[in-house]
Amino acid sequence: MQETIELNTTLPPELAGKRLDQALACVFPAYSRSRLQQWIKQGQVKVNDAPARPRDTVRGGEWVVLMAEMETAVVWQAQPLPLEIVYEDEAIIVVNKPAGLVVHPAAGNRDGTLVNALLNHAPELAEIPRAGIVHRLDKDTSGLLVVARTLTAHHGLVQQLHARRVTRQYRAIAVGVMTGGGIIEAPIHRHPVDRKRMAVVSTGKPAITHYRVRARFRAHTDVSCRLETGRTHQIRVHLAHIGYPLLGDPTYGKRLHIPRESGEELSTALRHFKRQALHAARLGLLHPERKQAMSWEAPLPEDMSTLLALLEQDRQRHAHP
Repeated sequence: MQETIELNTTLPPELAGKRLDQALACVFPAYSRSRLQQWIKQGQVKVNDAPARPRDTVRGGEWVVLMAEMETAVVWQAQPLPLEIVYEDEAIIVVNKPAGLVVHPAAGNRDGTLVNALLNHAPELAEIPRAGIVHRLDKDTSGLLVVARTLTAHHGLVQQLHARRVTRQYRAIAVGVMTGGGIIEAPIHRHPVDRKRMAVVSTGKPAITHYRVRARFRAHTDVSCRLETGRTHQIRVHLAHIGYPLLGDPTYGKRLHIPRESGEELSTALRHFKRQALHAARLGLLHPERKQAMSWEAPLPEDMSTLLALLEQDRQRHAHP
């Protein structure tokens, strides 16, 4: 739902010399400076009946009119949904998320999400920003994520993420046979044309992924990845960037590749693997309140472990004597 905002005022003389966005943050304190900047850029703010820019200098005495549309807050509902809790105490909850489960409610997924399940399990999360979730997993990525139950824990976990002190290790099945591991250091930003995708862009945010080969098969590779940064779709984008996209990735993947002379069981498994083969297998952090180092591991989900077993059988079947 959208709320129409209509505000007007005369800028007081004491704001003379400030940028327009700074001045508006003073006279309209209910809205953040970044939101006001966005409205100015969208032409939803008029100064003396003329468009303006955020950096314009205020003289005092200008007549300002703001007319904007803003999404109204949606109250997330608690729902009794299955929840696999790996660990919990008074400050944090560590969850093993299954593939196919959306983390936050949004357009198209108003309920049935991880947040709805968490609010049912721990109602106090309604008072924590984003229901305590400080890092997310894509809908079709399985594995571990941590949830803060208190504001102190939330602040501490956010700080650790920004300082790159949270260990996040993933298992992935990539298309193609890698020669070895390495480090991918390539900035990521929204794709310049397709806004639903991310891409390696020179002007993007720094992104670093460490990866190593666990096993090679005839046309695929079992890979371990460790995130140094946490950009949206980072592993998916980075591995596709170096030519080894994730198996089953509908956004960044290649066409289905079935090795020649594969058995029917492997061929069927590859055809029916419809999600990116990515699992958050290990999570390590400093407990935000006890200051104690902790870590957890989640075994591979059945779809990935079954596929890896079939790929290994295929490799052995075609190995040279």
